[in-house]
Amino acid sequence: MSNLLLTQIDDGVAVVTLNNPPLNLVTLSLSKLLYETVQGLAANPAVRVLVLTGSGHKAFCVGSDLNEFPDMMAAGAVVPKKLKMENDAFSAIREFPKPTIAALNGLAYGGGLEMALCCDMLIAEQGGRIALPEIKLGVFPGSGGTVRMTRRIGESRAKKMMFTGEPVTVEEAHQWGLINEVVPQGHALERSVALARTIAGQPNIALQLCKASANMSFDMDEKSAVYASLPLSEKAFTSQDCKEGVRAFFAKEKPTFSHS
Repeated sequence: MSNLLLTQIDDGVAVVTLNNPPLNLVTLSLSKLLYETVQGLAANPAVRVLVLTGSGHKAFCVGSDLNEFPDMMAAGAVVPKKLKMENDAFSAIREFPKPTIAALNGLAYGGGLEMALCCDMLIAEQGGRIALPEIKLGVFPGSGGTVRMTRRIGESRAKKMMFTGEPVTVEEAHQWGLINEVVPQGHALERSVALARTIAGQPNIALQLCKASANMSFDMDEKSAVYASLPLSEKAFTSQDCKEGVRAFFAKEKPTFSHS
């Protein structure tokens, strides 16, 4: 079970690799391990940015292992047996207090796309595709996809994806603003780690407060979100990193942030 996820931490960047090739299917065991791993990394002060990717070149993740479905189809079974843990794991990614990047190497379908949608940024390889094909199995995205996809790309596009189940190229998703960057095949992880290291060099407290403030825009009206961000700004302004940033600005030097 422990081999289903691979974790490496280097220079403030944690790379978590779904290791269930070739499709990196989401199993019950993987969901449990993913939740525990992400929770641990969130509490680890050595981690400033999280990168999530998949093993191999065929797929980031194409969603659930259908071999587990027969045990889920009785009344009252799917939520306690599958969706509760899966949603807990994906929400742990969404609520990760530090910046997150999904490196999409190949296909991101179903639960795999729902997982990627929990990340702050998505980097995809040319020729990749994304899809929410659950409708073709008589179900619908049950781990946040109906909500998170609609918020990311709008009601019309999201409903078309969910109603038809048909894949969309990452190039088109990039035009929508869902994908941040499209890179040559085989380079999603490399580019994601490079971006993560750039971000990790920023002041850690300000990064986390910035993310928290941005996330509040989904939870309340604009004015309330703006005013709720003010205490976060005060916390940033009173940090040691702010003192260092201002000192370095006037000294015309590169700041040395604590990353604490």
